[in-house]
Amino acid sequence: MNLSTLMGMLSGIAIVFFAIFLTAQDAWAFVNLPGLAIVLGGTFAATLLAYPLREVVNVFKILWIVLRNEKLYAKDDQAELVTVARQLMQGNLVHAENQLEQVKNPFLRTGLELIINNTPIEDIAELLEWRILKMKIRERAEAQIYRTMAVFAPAFGMLGTLVGLVNMLQGMGDSNMAQIGADMAFALLTTLYGVALANLFFKPIAIKFERRTERRVQLMNMIREGVLLIAKGRSPAYIREYLTTFFAHVEDELKLDSNGFGNGGKDANAEEGSKSPFRKRGD
Repeated sequence: MNLSTLMGMLSGIAIVFFAIFLTAQDAWAFVNLPGLAIVLGGTFAATLLAYPLREVVNVFKILWIVLRNEKLYAKDDQAELVTVARQLMQGNLVHAENQLEQVKNPFLRTGLELIINNTPIEDIAELLEWRILKMKIRERAEAQIYRTMAVFAPAFGMLGTLVGLVNMLQGMGDSNMAQIGADMAFALLTTLYGVALANLFFKPIAIKFERRTERRVQLMNMIREGVLLIAKGRSPAYIREYLTTFFAHVEDELKLDSNGFGNGGKDANAEEGSKSPFRKRGD
């Protein structure tokens, strides 16, 4: 489990529940299944109208991705790149091919296969860049689904509010204060549900997934640079130092906050919550 994601969800839910239980005379009054059905059902229906079914189904895959505790294996990728570079420089093509079979990163394996097959450098660069661009476009589109749901949820909360207000106005002529109170509560709760779902669930998941995509793009660019250096015949020592510097720069860029200040240079590989852009190992 991704610790930050789990802590964020639980703390957000806890804040809402504590606010309710500490201030409300009857906490169960905040549970309104018809209002929740309007918000969730309306959001899901509008999302189905906006996107194809196969893309809407991906929202569950995205949720699982952001909940998982993915590890960062960039150091392993660097080691594999340097190993193959050393074998190719020594002319051990057979050993390089055997090493290629042990590479678990599909993006790295594709680049090394192109080198072993004597593909022109321009074609290698173009193909790898296309793979990066394709992944970035696809994942941004997937994150956009959650952003769209974050827009729909408050809108359907307002729809429930209007339904409750209409029912309340109709009941005012009978002077049934209990029913008027219930209708008003329904009206306000649907707005509460819509705002809470949008800002505690849908939008944070979209941001988390987009952050993961940023790391994938940065690290795939690192691999692309390493593959191109091998194709140019650079020495393994140069490739190792270049990738180490490149990776350190990427980590510094990813650590910068909105004010442009880093987090003190902590090694991201030591952080348990680091995310892997490529594959799972030992999960």
